Amino acid sequence: MTDTPDAPLAFYDEIGGHDTFVRLVDEFYRGVAEDEVLRPMYPEEDLGPAAERLTLFLEQYWGGPTTYGQRRGHPRLRMRHAPFHVNPDARDRWLAHMRRAVDSLELPPLHEATLWDYLHRAALAMVNTFESTPIGPSATGRTELGATAAPGPRPAAGELPRAD
Repeated sequence: MTDTPDAPLAFYDEIGGHDTFVRLVDEFYRGVAEDEVLRPMYPEEDLGPAAERLTLFLEQYWGGPTTYGQRRGHPRLRMRHAPFHVNPDARDRWLAHMRRAVDSLELPPLHEATLWDYLHRAALAMVNTFESTPIGPSATGRTELGATAAPGPRPAAGELPRAD
């Protein structure tokens, strides 16, 4: 959000402002709503409050309104995600849903790459355990809350996991 005509546009403005971020987050949460690993991490029955928080956070990060900070203070992403079991599987699922959401925006290549670079790095930073998740799919199907699924294959050293 720029205040003077001479100021360069913020990334927020360059990609379409509020409407673009709402579209991104809405598409992302469509995937999360059906994900058996990610969905249980959201305590609300309605994902609307989580979608609003993510929209406000992304808008502020990219130079839009500072509403997120005014309402919630410093983002402290790692601290806010610490109570959740964010392992590589959860990260990859998050990235897959976000990848589809970013692709749905059909941004110019430079803007798409800029946005994706941040989202990818942020997701990598949120991993707080390498233990298998106590919820979600296992080799024998869906596990019950509290059961532990066998860990999946790990990428080779220096290799990034695929998010497709």
